[in-house]
Amino acid sequence: MELERVIGRYTGEEKGPLLIVFGAMHGNEPAGVKALELMLKMLEVEPIANPGFKFCGRLLGLIGNTRAKAQGERYINKDLNRQWTVENVNRIKNASIDSLDEEGLEIKEILELIEKEIEEYQPSKLVVLDLHTTTAFGGIFSIPTDEKESIRIALELHAPVVKGLLKGIRGTTLHYFNNRNFDVETVAVCFESGQHEEELSINRAIAAITNCCRTIGCVEAIHIENKHDSLLIEYSKKLPKLAELMEIHNIKPGDDFVMMPNFRNFQKIKKGEYLANDRHGKILASIDGRILMPLYQKQGEDGFFLIKTMEGF
Repeated sequence: MELERVIGRYTGEEKGPLLIVFGAMHGNEPAGVKALELMLKMLEVEPIANPGFKFCGRLLGLIGNTRAKAQGERYINKDLNRQWTVENVNRIKNASIDSLDEEGLEIKEILELIEKEIEEYQPSKLVVLDLHTTTAFGGIFSIPTDEKESIRIALELHAPVVKGLLKGIRGTTLHYFNNRNFDVETVAVCFESGQHEEELSINRAIAAITNCCRTIGCVEAIHIENKHDSLLIEYSKKLPKLAELMEIHNIKPGDDFVMMPNFRNFQKIKKGEYLANDRHGKILASIDGRILMPLYQKQGEDGFFLIKTMEGF
C-alpha cells in the first residue's frame, strides 16, 4: 500500500523540516495529487535549470484516501477527514487489521508510514499541508489551527484565511497533526484550491505548496517565481482577507439535503435567504454573511458554512 500512497519524495542536500503534503484526503478531489506529481517533477529538474537552487529538508507527497480515490468517491464508509480524533486514532492503532473498515486502514497505514519517515529522516520540524477542493466555484482559502505558526503559514499562502472552522467540525487532519501527538514539533494547515474539476485548482495547489516551502525555509525566496504569488493574489483580490465561521448546517442521515443551485464560495447572503431544502422543508439563512462550501455532491456531512468577514479586513 505504501507504493500506492506515496506520490513521491524530494530530499534536499541540507537537513531541514519534513513537509508532508496530502492530496485526495477525499477521494474525489484529484487536484492536490496532480499538483504534487507536477511539483515533484519540477523539483527534480530545478537544480539543472538553476544551479544556485538549494532545497533544505524533505517533501513527501501522499494520497490520503487511496481506496476512495480508486473509486472516485469522497469516502468509502466514513469521511476520512472527520476520523482524526485522538480517541479514534488510538483505537485504530491498537486494532487488528481484520477489524478495521477502509478508512480505519487508511489511518493506520498513513501513521505507520509517517512514523517510519520521521524515524528515518529525523526532521527539525514536521509540517503538514492538506490540499483540498470544493464542489462549488468562487474562491480559494486557507484554514489554520489556532497556533501562531499555522496562521503564519496560512497567511503566506496569499488566500483568504478562515478561522474558527475547527470549532465547528471534529476529526480533521488539522485537529490531529500537532505537538501533542508527535515527538517532533508539528504544525498543520489546510488549503482549498478551488472547484474539484477546475484546471486552475491544480496550478493554485502548486503555488500553495511552493509558498509553503518558502515560508518554512525549504527554499529561498529568490528562487521562487513571482507567478506563484501572482496567481493566488489575483484570484483572491476581491475576497475577504480574513473571515470567521459563524454557523455550520450539519446533515443527518435521512435528511435528504439538497442545496439550491449556483451558490459560490464567499457569495454574500442575507438573513432569511433561501439556501437549501431537506425533509423538514426550506432552509433559510439565519444571519447576514457569506456562504462557504455549499454541498453539491451526494456524500458529505456539512451542507454549508456561514462566515463573516472580520472587522478591519
